[in-house]
Amino acid sequence: MRRGKLRIYLGSAPGVGKTYAMLSEAHRRIERGTDCVVGFVEHHRRPRTEVMLHGLEMIPRREIAYRDSTFAEMDVDAILARRPVVALVDELAHTNIPGSRNAKRWQDVEELLQAGIDVVTTVNIQHLESLGDVVETITGVRQRETVPDEVVRRADQIELVDMSPQALRRRMAHGNIYKPDKVDAALSNYFRPGNLTALRELALLWTADRVDEYLREYRGEHNIRSTWQARERIVVGLTGGPEGRTLIRRAARLAEKGAGGEVLAVYIAASDGLSSASPKELAVQRTLVEDLGGTFHHVIGDDIPHALLEFARGVNATQIVLGVSRRRPWQYVFGRGVSSTVAVESGPDLDVHMVTHDAAAKGRGLPIARGARLGRSRRIWGWLTGVVGPALLTLLLSQVVPDLGLANDMLLFLTFTVAAALLGGLLPALASAAVGSLLLNYFFTHPLHQLTISDPRNIVAISIFVGVAVSVASVVDLAARRTHQAARLRAESEILSFLAGSVLRGENSLDALLERLRETFAMQSVALLERAGEVEPWTTAASVGNHPVTRPEDADVDMPIGENMALALSGRVLPAEDRRVLGAFAAQAAVVLDRQRLVDEAGKARELAEGNRIRTALLAAVSHDLRTPLAGIKASVTSLRSDDVEWSEEDKAELLEGIEDGADRLAALIGNLLDMSRLNTGVVVPLIRETDLDEVVPMALGGVPDDSVELDIPETLPMVAVDRGLLERVVANVVENAVKYSPDGQPVHVSASSLHDRVELRVVDRGPGVPDEAKDRIFEPFQRHGDAPRGAGVGLGLAVARGFTEAIGGTLTAEDTPGGGLTMVLTLLTTGDTPLVPPELPSSAIT
Repeated sequence: MRRGKLRIYLGSAPGVGKTYAMLSEAHRRIERGTDCVVGFVEHHRRPRTEVMLHGLEMIPRREIAYRDSTFAEMDVDAILARRPVVALVDELAHTNIPGSRNAKRWQDVEELLQAGIDVVTTVNIQHLESLGDVVETITGVRQRETVPDEVVRRADQIELVDMSPQALRRRMAHGNIYKPDKVDAALSNYFRPGNLTALRELALLWTADRVDEYLREYRGEHNIRSTWQARERIVVGLTGGPEGRTLIRRAARLAEKGAGGEVLAVYIAASDGLSSASPKELAVQRTLVEDLGGTFHHVIGDDIPHALLEFARGVNATQIVLGVSRRRPWQYVFGRGVSSTVAVESGPDLDVHMVTHDAAAKGRGLPIARGARLGRSRRIWGWLTGVVGPALLTLLLSQVVPDLGLANDMLLFLTFTVAAALLGGLLPALASAAVGSLLLNYFFTHPLHQLTISDPRNIVAISIFVGVAVSVASVVDLAARRTHQAARLRAESEILSFLAGSVLRGENSLDALLERLRETFAMQSVALLERAGEVEPWTTAASVGNHPVTRPEDADVDMPIGENMALALSGRVLPAEDRRVLGAFAAQAAVVLDRQRLVDEAGKARELAEGNRIRTALLAAVSHDLRTPLAGIKASVTSLRSDDVEWSEEDKAELLEGIEDGADRLAALIGNLLDMSRLNTGVVVPLIRETDLDEVVPMALGGVPDDSVELDIPETLPMVAVDRGLLERVVANVVENAVKYSPDGQPVHVSASSLHDRVELRVVDRGPGVPDEAKDRIFEPFQRHGDAPRGAGVGLGLAVARGFTEAIGGTLTAEDTPGGGLTMVLTLLTTGDTPLVPPELPSSAIT
């Protein structure tokens, strides 16, 4: 089934005529024989809009009851059953009433499109999700109903419905939009000329971007390479040199002269990754471009002029801004340069601006020494092999084998040239070639011991030797540099893979990351510094190594991370080529620091939430569970003190019994609250002693009826290492809870058994039981499972029992009773390997 087409009338402000335009299109389509229905249109009692509904088939709305009111929403099912060719749906950003098929109307529209129904709809620019903050800043009104930009961008057609602010305000004053009693307030607030002008500009710019997307798609589909100057786009060619900032500012001024101008800065790097551009300078230029409202692009290309022109034509640019070449005059012998080549090959559709700057014609500076990539010892050995080696070879050939032949002599000298290139790079190899050619001329070509050559063939041989030596040295040096580059890139990829993996694994150890950074670059110390503002002092967020610095200015290497954070390294100065990996480490360090702080804040938030939950539950307990027995006591005491009624002895005894029961309930509730408070504050200090279960358990059953519990505690059980008082409280709370939920006539069974180095006490009831997902939750404070009556306590008994059990080194868990019910399993350690508390008792102990 084909997907329906979506047409959107996008309004710059309310009242510009979106709905009217949509209904006009519906009439035109019906006149052409198209099956068109009104799914939902809101005319807001505007006479002209209401008239346009005449003659259109309207799908009845679906009525939904919500909070004692009835609301009418679009009936998606009815439209799907009707299956028209076109459906009109007004107010795309509308939020449906709870109970509707979808939460938002644009989701309803998506269903219609999926069913193959074309939809014509309306939406205002202020309802786009991405513009919510901007619209609030302009109008002071936050739009609650929004639609994702992507939904609107996917539309097959978007038509802007616009009106000048003055015309819209006149429509408002004539009463064509709002009722007369609302006109004055609207004109002085939302519909002010400035607001309407800003909203109109937003709509025009957003629509222009959408039109630009259509244009790019069309040019790509039809393979159009020439520039269509529909909009000023200025491409700035950057080299990473100091002139880049001048070029960017000049391009920004050019863009300001044309409305809607756009600046795109592009840096083109060679595919082999070798570049003399300063990463720090490029970072500064990227920031400058973004601050001026432009975009920065990094492009790979060996032919810089061709790559620059391809990029410019690909983005449909109209102008290119380049700096005057930094070449010295004599360097133009090797070619006309990038700027001149771009100017010649740009064609008539691209204007090229050549901007002068302070670095023009001053040269590019010396290239980075290749030997800097090699160790000092290798360079020394390279020079020794290239210079001393040919001298020793000359001595050997002159004294030992003088008649070896010029060809063989050249091959031997060439061997030293290749060895010098392998060890020390290009410069020692060139020196070896020069020294070898002089020695061959002086010692092995006639006339001997003179720097002249009589035989022309020897001249050719010496020339070939020099050429081969230089060529071989260049190739060997290039291969060595490529090998070094490959090894470096492999190391970089491993480091970046480690950083990416740490992100995916969610690792939060900042010290481990900084230590890895210190080891990677062999630094003495690494510190992550931050400050609250530009004038505030630096503070150390984390550091590793010896004597970390406290200010970026004191570091050998500093890497800024935003405006108020920096990575400071001490130990040695790093080359520029290492700053890319250093930047990745810096970004990861900032992410890990933020993640640590978010985790800490989340933990504090959880603690606060738990504290709030406990306080709320405590308030509920105080307001009901504590007041209920107090009310009973108060009523009984008031009755006994009343002089109007003559109470019998039986009545008095019953009232006194009620007072005693209420006091017992209060004592139990307050005791549990105090115990829970002590557990939370950590002041419960158990006094571990050898204890016999058959002495403690019977004493813990004083609060339950005699016939409600069956005991099975063997006298042969081993002694357990517990706090006698805490164990008694644990057993009492667990048994009282079991008796509370046991059916009448079904006593709770309490039994104990010995298993290896522990003793298990099992409290078995035949009550309703607890599902598996709630077995841990019943041990949380203020939790009562199921339909427990409000007067049954505040839900602290089991929480206190588990807390005391853990304090004495035991465990308390819940299991299902075979045949129905719940079994509480209390596991205690025997005295075999458990250290006992010495007789000195701490003052804060609770027994």
